[in-house]
Amino acid sequence: MKFTILIIDDEKNIREGLGESLGLDGYNIILSTDGQDGIRQVDSRDVDLVITDLKMPVLSGQEVLEHVASRYPSVPVIMLTGHGTVEDAVEAMRKGAYDFITKPVNLDHLSILVKRALERRELSRRNEELKEEVELQQRSSSIIGKSPEIARIFELLRRVAPTKASVLINGESGVGKELVADAIHNLSARADKPFIKVHCAALAESLLESELFGHEKGSFTGAQARKKGRFELAHEGTLFLDEIGEINQNVQIKILRVLQEKRFERVGGEETIETDVRIIAATNKDLKKEIAAGNFREDLYYRLNVVNITVPALRNRKDDIPLLAAAFLEEFSKDNGKTINGFDPKARAAIYAYSWPGNVRELRNCIESAVVMAAGDIITIDDLPPGIRPEGGEGNIVIPIGSSLAETERILIKETLAGQGGNKSRTAEILGIGRKTLYQKISDYSLETEDRA
Repeated sequence: MKFTILIIDDEKNIREGLGESLGLDGYNIILSTDGQDGIRQVDSRDVDLVITDLKMPVLSGQEVLEHVASRYPSVPVIMLTGHGTVEDAVEAMRKGAYDFITKPVNLDHLSILVKRALERRELSRRNEELKEEVELQQRSSSIIGKSPEIARIFELLRRVAPTKASVLINGESGVGKELVADAIHNLSARADKPFIKVHCAALAESLLESELFGHEKGSFTGAQARKKGRFELAHEGTLFLDEIGEINQNVQIKILRVLQEKRFERVGGEETIETDVRIIAATNKDLKKEIAAGNFREDLYYRLNVVNITVPALRNRKDDIPLLAAAFLEEFSKDNGKTINGFDPKARAAIYAYSWPGNVRELRNCIESAVVMAAGDIITIDDLPPGIRPEGGEGNIVIPIGSSLAETERILIKETLAGQGGNKSRTAEILGIGRKTLYQKISDYSLETEDRA
């Protein structure tokens, strides 16, 4: 990484001399003639270190320090001072300066000082990144996985959550779209505000309109009192519209108006209600196809689809299956008052090999069923629901259609190992490969780690 250093000094020779010297050390250099311009540079560019003269016209180095310390506390500031102002420089250090150096400047000493200051800057940056990563994991702890696909989801969450942008989450049923919506809200500045959820497919058209916008007393049969809608209840928070592709065009128009104008009226009412709501929508449909078929409004689609997050099917992130299975096993063991320590090799192989058309939801139900059925402290293949067990009996390996060569090899090694009770020598003989090759492939596919899950 190439660091950027801002040098502020009203004396041209000193300013340019320091810039040339530090430039030879490989740093990006920005030169500024006074404190006012220096502050503009700090505010408009990524600066890693500030070197500023203490005594300058317009704005002093002390004022530059106060500005940087208050807004960019991880950016170190080195003060330049004449012999007559050393006491002022020491006072500046008490207020947050990294260090000071007297004029005329010893360039070797300055080079060492700069290196140390930037090392501290880099350490501070890494600590901040670590804190952000920990916070991300804590606030999105329901999302389990280490696959590249899930890593991309986490990166999108990190970027999108702090903004006000509407988000459209795509994915098959059961992949965990609601968990992604939860994480976006929890990581946002609205985390302490309401998070209101509406399952659009579960409500009839007339009921959905009332649920979203509320109604006045007497506005329709059965409306015995005024009721606030979800847009009103979610004010200053987040509204999650699940299965947005199921709503009809009349309701679509009204949602579009709220997104555009940030206002609405209750059903049967005349009062216009202002609302500040962030919208997160989810669907298992291809909304572009729905637009082409005349079922979904294109203008609403683009309002919702400011940021798009696609949650992959479980069959496309199979490396996450062992982690998910282990997490569900722990959860349901506690719920059912059982002590179950893991899966036997055949059960693990079957869980990994299955294609999971119902995605994470189906896996969760499978593990819950297995825990209930388990008679011992290990889940066996007989504890799994019938549809999950390999068909064709002992000695057959089930490889899902569409599996890659690498995935096929992994399944073959896993199940052969399971069939041989973990005996690697025998497994290598059966597969016709050397033991060193087998050990390398076990390492490449993290099979030892999975066995301990």
